[in-house]
Amino acid sequence: HIDYLHSYGQDSPFFAGLANGKLLSNKCPKCGYTYGTPRLHCMYCGTECDWIELPREGFIHCFTVCHYGSEAFLPETPFVLIMVEWPGVDTLFLARLVGVDPADASIDWIGMKVRAQFRRNSKFTPTDVYFVPA
Repeated sequence: HIDYLHSYGQDSPFFAGLANGKLLSNKCPKCGYTYGTPRLHCMYCGTECDWIELPREGFIHCFTVCHYGSEAFLPETPFVLIMVEWPGVDTLFLARLVGVDPADASIDWIGMKVRAQFRRNSKFTPTDVYFVPA
């Protein structure tokens, strides 16, 4: 068994935002590239990015039904992971989709409007946010 220590460092505004019911990410002030998942420096021009708030509602770009997961998620399998997209945002955001039956997964879910929900007692982890059908 190995325990890893990890510091969120400069990503901490993202996790503090989740604890406060806000989905924060970054936008490059130089080239305008907007990230769905926080990135402190632009991958194209290297400029330090500004923090922005993303809308709570987005759309499913793609999804997968997970029948296996890490130890923390094994009791919840199968579960649905989605890539969320927003108009004007250049990259996608990976999150869980809750409130659907994984056995009923359908290509019709692509483009479905979804809304961010936030864990009531934040653990300052990426799983503090999840999505439900809007």
